[in-house]
Amino acid sequence: MTLFEALRKALLAGFGVQEKVKEVIDELVEKGELSKSEGAKLVKEWTDKAQKSTSDLNKTLSDLITKTMEKMNIPTKDDFDRLNKKVQSLSSRIKKLEEKAGEGK
Repeated sequence: MTLFEALRKALLAGFGVQEKVKEVIDELVEKGELSKSEGAKLVKEWTDKAQKSTSDLNKTLSDLITKTMEKMNIPTKDDFDRLNKKVQSLSSRIKKLEEKAGEGK
């Protein structure tokens, strides 16, 4: 199983859990064991915690990918942009030198 597949399954499981939590809370409200406001509060608390967990997971994955790319020595977009600017600058300088050399003939 690839990392992507494992993450996909974990996220889908998380969505399933979220739906189950809402169903359970709705049932408790229907039975009168929770008020609507208590149920809404519980759903909000659980949703907030789930969003924080997702955010933490995203940060962890992003850090892992960044570290992996650094270890693999793969150039980043910034590296390519920097090189592109240098090439453009050098091309411009060469063109000016060629123009000057053509004037001197």
